[in-house]
Amino acid sequence: MQFKLYADVHEFYKDTYEVLMRHEAQNMIPLGNLIMGHEGKDKTDWRDPVHWLMATVSDARGIQLTALMTPPHNITLYATDNIIHSEAVDCLIDGLKDRDLPGVITEKTLAEHFARAYTMRKGLTFQTTMNQRIYELTAVNPDIQQVGTIRLLNKQDMPFFPYWAEAFNAAGSYGKTDMSIPQEDATPYLYRIASKKLYILEDNGIPVAMAGFTRVMQTAIGVAFVYTPPYERRKGYATSIVAQISQLALDKGFTKCVLYTDLANPTSNSIYQKIGYTPVCDSLQLRFE
Repeated sequence: MQFKLYADVHEFYKDTYEVLMRHEAQNMIPLGNLIMGHEGKDKTDWRDPVHWLMATVSDARGIQLTALMTPPHNITLYATDNIIHSEAVDCLIDGLKDRDLPGVITEKTLAEHFARAYTMRKGLTFQTTMNQRIYELTAVNPDIQQVGTIRLLNKQDMPFFPYWAEAFNAAGSYGKTDMSIPQEDATPYLYRIASKKLYILEDNGIPVAMAGFTRVMQTAIGVAFVYTPPYERRKGYATSIVAQISQLALDKGFTKCVLYTDLANPTSNSIYQKIGYTPVCDSLQLRFE
């Protein structure tokens, strides 16, 4: 096995893009980041490839393991065709011996395999921060009742959007809570507004939920940031906004929408399947300690 560390995102893109596209929905995170880095249009914060960790492990048959990390986020991995070679995992860990990884997020079996090998080598332990399922949708269930109307998030939403954003972030973090105070620096919130990827659902002119798009791939687009404040839940708003933006994506020409769910939340998993999302695979977020 041969380990290769990349300094040039364009070379990494050339070597790994087609490999990752073999499972486009499963590889939404690394593919979306890879495309963004290759295009070079957005280098805000962690999005500048100069700070990324990009590596492959290959043998005579080609690339067997692809790794991409955009610090401070977890490393993402893909075992080509989902065939895990222990020697490839060991080779990657050998090649990254001088790097400290915060954790891993990838398909469940590979995540566990890598975490066991990495923490044993480093004298660490690992803990599950989220047990997830990846879904994809190619058609929205026409029987879904759509409540309210969607519009793009805008600056007039700043009185409430930072609170919604932090509550969404907290719900997806270790030690979940719906209570979180917005940052004093408005930059990350204004960035989301400027991206024109987040939508607000209004019912009778009142904002009641949000959702939006994340990574954009060749034929697929990610759906994320689904949040309804506690006082507006159990009214069908999450179902409605996800159905509406999913249809919007399909109308724009994408053949599929992809999203991650927390398996600890059976309500959201039920909602997405009702809309038309079908499971692709399970994924784990693991933290190294």
